[in-house]
Amino acid sequence: MENPVARLERIIRDDFWPNLTRRIDGSNIAGVGKDPKDWTGHPRPRIYIPLGAPEQHAYYTRIAKEHPEMDLDVVWLPKDVDNEAYVRDMNDAPGLLALEMERVGTTAKGEPDFQGLPFIVPGGRFNELYGWDSYMASLGLLVHDRVDLAKNMVLHFCFEIKHYGKILNANRSYYLCRTQPPFLTDMALRVYERIAHLPGSKDFLRLATLSAIKEYYNVWMAAPRYDPESGLSRYRPTGLGVPPETEASHFEHVITPFAQKHGMGYKEFILAYNYGHIFEPELDEFFVHDRAVRESGHDTSYRLEGCAANLAVVDLNSCLYKYESDIKRILTFHFNGKLQVPEDFCTKGHTPGYIETPTAWEHRARKRKITMDKLMWDDKVGMYFDYDCVAKKHTGYESATTFWAMWAGVASPAQAASMVSRALPLFEVHGGLVAGSERSRGKITLSRPNRQWDYPYGWAPQQILAWTGLLRYRYEEEAQRLAYRWLYMVTKSAYDFNGVVVEKYDVTSFSHPHLVAAEYGNQGSDFKGRAKEG
Repeated sequence: MENPVARLERIIRDDFWPNLTRRIDGSNIAGVGKDPKDWTGHPRPRIYIPLGAPEQHAYYTRIAKEHPEMDLDVVWLPKDVDNEAYVRDMNDAPGLLALEMERVGTTAKGEPDFQGLPFIVPGGRFNELYGWDSYMASLGLLVHDRVDLAKNMVLHFCFEIKHYGKILNANRSYYLCRTQPPFLTDMALRVYERIAHLPGSKDFLRLATLSAIKEYYNVWMAAPRYDPESGLSRYRPTGLGVPPETEASHFEHVITPFAQKHGMGYKEFILAYNYGHIFEPELDEFFVHDRAVRESGHDTSYRLEGCAANLAVVDLNSCLYKYESDIKRILTFHFNGKLQVPEDFCTKGHTPGYIETPTAWEHRARKRKITMDKLMWDDKVGMYFDYDCVAKKHTGYESATTFWAMWAGVASPAQAASMVSRALPLFEVHGGLVAGSERSRGKITLSRPNRQWDYPYGWAPQQILAWTGLLRYRYEEEAQRLAYRWLYMVTKSAYDFNGVVVEKYDVTSFSHPHLVAAEYGNQGSDFKGRAKEG
């Protein structure tokens, strides 16, 4: 009989990775280019091409002409790709956003031929590249020596930053205004360590570093995400109207009272509201925070509900401290203390050819730590909390994201010791770390249902970042204990229930942790037969 741990590891390597691998090019654009959330009268495969990728526009135009049965729509994007009104209007013609491709040859007619770079999706029903899901997947890919796929996803992110200004929530048209938690520097460094001996590796690291620098300035240190008063950054994407990627009835309970107020039907009101024919500041505020929750990757949680866009959260600012520290290290050890920034990677206020130095990034990291300690650290409790930029105080909501400060190296040794002795017991349960404490979540009722990023649920990213943070500060016993709790639960659940590995677990449950009732539950948790995609 095969050992359950060895069996699950084999299934992940031999089944899950191949079955979660996607690419986007002419061989499959007819299928992957159709948006399952296209509720227009004429759903069709559609791909949007940025102005800086004319070779891709020529390629997909050729594919459309050669295969008219596809009904493929190839569309140029404008220069200002995240203009709110333009992105709203794209909802009438949703489609994929182009990703990086490689040239693979020449056609019989002498035209350049291309192929999409393969990447990993977070679940079998997806065909698009997602943000921080890709970073988490890359950690597993590197364990299984699939450096090629991890490298591809870094290259896709660099393409997105170059052409769309940010790492996208996912490469669908309605995500053009929205990013996700930033992990590019750590992801690129981990890949580089595996390819450093190969030709072109330094060019890869240069591209990833320049892309991260552009993202840092363009997204996180600029309006509307940067809060100049606190000096911290927030999840605060732009956008107009109702997020179109949700199911048609998702916001019915929120919107219906406003529709009734104006004597309109549900769909009629949404159309009028989206195009500014009706003004409802209360609804505007609701959707500002709703979009921010989605950008955070923690959709949804009572930690963020109704306030997300006002919060400088521990998770984001820890990631940005990691960017600052990583870029300083990269410039110091890999580029002799200086990196010239070409025009393609310049942001507002910078002149093409200017030089980035490690001293400036060291200063930024030190400044962020001082600010986080001042505004987010609570010495009485021994942990970091999200800071409310409007209320001018931390929220007091106990979240496992506090351990991201250890993962990034923000915490001092004394702070780390306090977090291990005082904060860790708040979150450690049977299956590892719970996303937030029960007392912070509050009472659950029919009118106040559970949220999937709250107690009693746990997710792999929170576990992995906490283990890494604990090891960074040499808390090996605690890291191993938490890892064992999580991996035992996941392995036993997979062994007992057809090999299924789900996105979230009830980490307080001893018998059926994979059964989650919150929000949309777990896709595939009731699967009959052996799971092939997790």
